[in-house]
Amino acid sequence: MRAVVQRVSHASVTISDKTKSEIDKGLVILLAVEQEDTEQDAQWLSAKIARMRIFPDEKGLMNKSAAEGHLPAIVVSQFTLYASTKKGNRPSFTRSARPDKAIPLYEHFVELLQKELGATVQTGEFGADMQVSLNNDGPVTIIIDSRDKE
Repeated sequence: MRAVVQRVSHASVTISDKTKSEIDKGLVILLAVEQEDTEQDAQWLSAKIARMRIFPDEKGLMNKSAAEGHLPAIVVSQFTLYASTKKGNRPSFTRSARPDKAIPLYEHFVELLQKELGATVQTGEFGADMQVSLNNDGPVTIIIDSRDKE
């Protein structure tokens, strides 16, 4: 699984001119599922994101996690994170899992993250044309891949 994690002061997801999800201070996570991913990838990634110390403490240092603050999150499926641009100008998405595998793992990740955060985790809509709006706080943007485990 690959995730782009963004610390936000406000974010929303709109589908067909209707707000599907909206949060103030918290996380926006763009999530892609790869063909080889398993439930263990979802477990590792959700725990890593929830405990990542990217929120400021009383001194303004990044020492607090979203889990410590029980901060909400929005998780948006984004298969394009596995784009390969090696050949030509049209990206290939062959590494991305097909919906029959991706949807259950995406949903499992959302459930695990909600438990880890102790807060509401909202979502986009898998496969929908979404408008994601956010105020990246910091800006803080981190890319994590469960294959690399960096």
